[in-house]
Amino acid sequence: MRFQFLSVGKANESYVDEGIKMFTKRITNYYQTDWTIIAPPKNAATLSDTELKNKEGELILQQIKADDYLVLLDERGKQFSSEALANFIQQRANESKKNIIFLIGGAFGVSEAVFKRADYKWSLSPLVFPHQLVRLILAEQIYRACSINRNEKYHHV
Repeated sequence: MRFQFLSVGKANESYVDEGIKMFTKRITNYYQTDWTIIAPPKNAATLSDTELKNKEGELILQQIKADDYLVLLDERGKQFSSEALANFIQQRANESKKNIIFLIGGAFGVSEAVFKRADYKWSLSPLVFPHQLVRLILAEQIYRACSINRNEKYHHV
């Protein structure tokens, strides 16, 4: 199984980049992992929110194959405990999913096409976080889930 993290937005600021790299490296001890940052369209400032979501949606859908399992991070999604997230990942492994994509959409969310394509919608929190911090939190939580599945001591109950 492979994890692919997709995020719409700018490249990571240095204050979060180090943490993202650290947790991503740790995740690679369990699964092949990579990040793709999708730059917003050049004319983003001239587009309506809906037009921007649709343009970003086209860029996102180009990155996703038919057999990829798409997890959309969305405020309307289901929340997990760390243990439940670990179980969710283990279930995908048991189903022999080859590629799990965790998607962080743009500032205004994702297009209807991307929302419908998502196999699962996950909410990190009812709070709103900057996209850069969401990337860091996502990487840390996926690492935590992997360590739980291996009964390693990173996660303390």
